[in-house]
Amino acid sequence: MHDTVIRGGTIVDGSGKPGFTGDVAIEGDRIAAVGGKLGPAKRDVDASGMLVTPGWVDAHTHYDGQATWDPLLSPSSWHGVTTLLFGNCGVGFAPVRREHHEALVALMEGVEEIPGVALFEGLKWDWESFPQYLDALERTPRAIDIGAQIPHHPLRVYVMGERAIRREPATGEDIATMRRLTEDALKAGAFGFTTSRTNSHKTPDGEYVPGRYSEIDELLGIGAAFKSVRHGAFGINSDFDDEGVELDWMARQAKETGRPVWFLLTDRPTDPQRWRRLMDGVRAARAQGAMVTAQVAGRPVGVLLGIDTALNPFSIRPSYQALLRLPPAERIARLQDPEVRRTILGEVPSPQLVGLLSQFRQHIVTRWDRMFPMSDPPDYEPPASSSIAAMAEREGRTPDEVAYDYLAGGIDRFLFFPVVGYNEDNHNVIREMLSDPATILGLSDGGAHCSSIVDASLPSFMLAHWGRDRARGPKLPIEMLVKRQTSETAGFFGFKDRGTLAPGLRADINVLDLEKLRLHIPEVRYDLPAGGRRLVQRVDGYRATYVAGVPVFEEGEHTGALPGRLVRAGA
Repeated sequence: MHDTVIRGGTIVDGSGKPGFTGDVAIEGDRIAAVGGKLGPAKRDVDASGMLVTPGWVDAHTHYDGQATWDPLLSPSSWHGVTTLLFGNCGVGFAPVRREHHEALVALMEGVEEIPGVALFEGLKWDWESFPQYLDALERTPRAIDIGAQIPHHPLRVYVMGERAIRREPATGEDIATMRRLTEDALKAGAFGFTTSRTNSHKTPDGEYVPGRYSEIDELLGIGAAFKSVRHGAFGINSDFDDEGVELDWMARQAKETGRPVWFLLTDRPTDPQRWRRLMDGVRAARAQGAMVTAQVAGRPVGVLLGIDTALNPFSIRPSYQALLRLPPAERIARLQDPEVRRTILGEVPSPQLVGLLSQFRQHIVTRWDRMFPMSDPPDYEPPASSSIAAMAEREGRTPDEVAYDYLAGGIDRFLFFPVVGYNEDNHNVIREMLSDPATILGLSDGGAHCSSIVDASLPSFMLAHWGRDRARGPKLPIEMLVKRQTSETAGFFGFKDRGTLAPGLRADINVLDLEKLRLHIPEVRYDLPAGGRRLVQRVDGYRATYVAGVPVFEEGEHTGALPGRLVRAGA
């Protein structure tokens, strides 16, 4: 007799082959049988009319701190994620010396917008080396599985101290030490190494990250650690200052180590064809036997502008700044006062406050044609006619009047500002990227950008939007969408026992109602340690999520079960 049989669902098994109706049997933490009508079970689950899929494997999150205190790792776990990977973009909390705790918190706060007060309150720092950090993660009970990568910036600071923070070149001895520590991390179970060479990653003081200008010899030297192990991937977020040079060393890295190299790829508003050139470079590298891959997003990376988020169009007006000391509900009440409205709308942005914003943020708070009132459920492919600029033109009002009155209407109102992935005012470029076999899906950024972005809902969005709802262009097959975030991500990063519904593999399973799958409008919560603020997003439609054969969520609610664990690469 089986422990559990999920009966009569449409099985989309993660392999990419067409879905079929049948049963899935679970024994212990493994899948026992798939397809047909299976025998008796201690527990029957009626999945008629439901999709039965593997649990999602999310390869790009930033739960490096949250994983040490939060057993649920929400909001990702609410969206059917059963395995997630962090340590991305070169940031994290190990290895670390005591005197650099504050520097690493500031680095994570600046790069990934995770409140420093929450990190200071939540982190126990009961580790120094990266293997010790893995041991600490292993001691924490959790609902879903996690894996970690060793990040470059903490590693560099650990080895080079203040020289790294000043972004000085690494010596041969520094590189050798970083290579040895990376090898130790990989052998202890790290799923890879990550770094970043982008101007968009800065500390709260506006300083570039320690590895921003690391020389190619340093990156190749650290990457040589992969030669002694048979697992792991090398990841990078790069500005591609010299596209040819950057692609060449990535290809060299992949060929010399025999391990995959991946980089983050989005379109760029100032250079719309850049992503095509980089994909040409990926294909050229693969033709030479180098496994270079682009990691892409499934929807535009979009900032949310609201009364209780990091930014909105009025953040740089003096009278609005004076309201920031008020609790959000009081702030809304003041904004609804006609005199306050008249004062704020009559002001021009403060030159001093504008000067404190990066060029990127200045762009966000001034482009009315890129601001879209967020509907419920949210529309992440809004037409130009629904922008604040278009609404203002139709109504014969100024854009700031339209935006003000919309945002002042409630704390649950947001303006969606697609930053990248929306050059053509639609998702056609994203669809082209998703359809390219030389890409992998990522960039959910779960756990990061707490006050401006909430893309941890990406796994649910993939099925709801691309598989069912898209109206402004072609959809994508459900089987492909499931494969993209199960067997492909699991296989690429080396989670060998999951990602497909097949006998003997881990029983990480989603049972969901595609017709009822619906994202809620995001909400602001103050539930991080020390009352830290974050955006979250709920979803309807998940009947159940199983981890290691145990139901961890049923009808969207945590069952109380904590079968998750740290997964060690190569184990």
